[in-house]
Amino acid sequence: MKKYFTLGVLAAALSLPAKAQENKAWPEIFQKINTEVQTNSKAYSSLKTASETIGHRMTGSENGKKAEEFAYNLFKSYGFSDVQYQPFEVESWSRGTLTLQVGPDARQLTNIKSVSLAHSPVKASLTGQLVDMGNGLEADYAAKPNAVKGKVALVYLGVLPGSPQGTRSLHRSEKTALALKYGAKGIIIINTVAGGTLLTGTASVTGKLIPIPAVCVGREDGFRLKEQLKTAPLTAKIDMTNFSGKIKARNVIATLKGAELPKEKIVIGGHLDSWDLATGAIDNGIGSFSVLDMARTFQTLKLRPKRTIEFVMFMGEEEGLLGSEAYLEQAIKNKSLDQVAFMLNYDMTNDPKGYTASQEACKGLFQSIGAIAAQIDTTFKNSFSARAGLHSDHQPFMLHGIPTGGSSGGKLPAGAGDCYHADCDSFTLVDEQGMKNTVRFSSMLLYGLADAATLPSKRLSDAETKAFLLQNNLKEPLKIAGEWRWKD
Repeated sequence: MKKYFTLGVLAAALSLPAKAQENKAWPEIFQKINTEVQTNSKAYSSLKTASETIGHRMTGSENGKKAEEFAYNLFKSYGFSDVQYQPFEVESWSRGTLTLQVGPDARQLTNIKSVSLAHSPVKASLTGQLVDMGNGLEADYAAKPNAVKGKVALVYLGVLPGSPQGTRSLHRSEKTALALKYGAKGIIIINTVAGGTLLTGTASVTGKLIPIPAVCVGREDGFRLKEQLKTAPLTAKIDMTNFSGKIKARNVIATLKGAELPKEKIVIGGHLDSWDLATGAIDNGIGSFSVLDMARTFQTLKLRPKRTIEFVMFMGEEEGLLGSEAYLEQAIKNKSLDQVAFMLNYDMTNDPKGYTASQEACKGLFQSIGAIAAQIDTTFKNSFSARAGLHSDHQPFMLHGIPTGGSSGGKLPAGAGDCYHADCDSFTLVDEQGMKNTVRFSSMLLYGLADAATLPSKRLSDAETKAFLLQNNLKEPLKIAGEWRWKD
């Protein structure tokens, strides 16, 4: 049952611990945010319009360009005077033709339903023995030295049942990099989702073309091949064509100048781009269009916190965090990087119940903000977690020592998880109230972070960043991706 704000709740909120009282105006402001979003949110309707009129939002495509313009025009319509495109060049990749055949030998092959993974070669035609490499982790290759050299690796996208306790998976791009390292001439990745669902996404750790073809097959087909390999060898034949070429893409940035600390910035963003198999309503329509509606909410309510806020629609995330990398490159070039005090990232965020940050030091401030949110609506549980991961637009910021975080603890709409990067990621999956919850509770976090007298988090030095990444077990994937900049 939801409990809404009353004068009694206001009194309770003002009696919260001292951390929550650093601005006594917050309870009233958060209530205004809550009412505005619950009554007038445009997140759901804007995503619906974009899904129907644009379709997918793949970077570098005509649709991607339309999505950039759509976001730019929304920011302008919300009253932002400072809206800019941030152009960058991107190695655009799109799928062409693909045939995957598997059989006991090259003369007896059967077609297997599959989809190409970016950034597979522009053209590839190969035939080779199929080798089951289990989870496709370093330990699997170490257990079978030279087993995959000159052959085609068959690996599972996640962690197979029966794997040693504590086994940690890697991203599909990192598994592809390991297959390359051990001499594979092709890789077939088995999806974790039942029902013949095919997953796309990049198999490149750099966002550039890889030298071997990488394809995904459904769980059922993949496990059937694994069973067949237990009793007899199999041959795989992969024929594919793809497109790759440099084109221009654009991040879209709307700036709300801070009232007291204009040169101290909170960056809040989500990736606007999607893959091309569907409209990308979940990945990442629900995140990016929630950020757009947070921007609308701030303008509608004329909210002006102490720090400057940059609302950023990143492009190129799916191809390798290209838009967020471009943002950091530009910030280093124009010497504005030191102004970035915090980065909030919204990637497939839905119906949050709490907040998360990369630094434990944020817990006090974040939970004091969340305590007010929970007084307004008891469905918000005010959970907090300090953690760090990779493969979304927070990563380039984090690798430069900038504290990151966002909203967490919610669940995706029913069925949405199985449609990740798949042809079923459509607007029918989206939950309107889930998006409203993302917008209202995250707007409260954003305002509190931007308006706090001081921030408990800090920019990490190079040595501190290294220690932080080691503590979060991120050295191995970063080394595979070529992004571990330290010698040891």
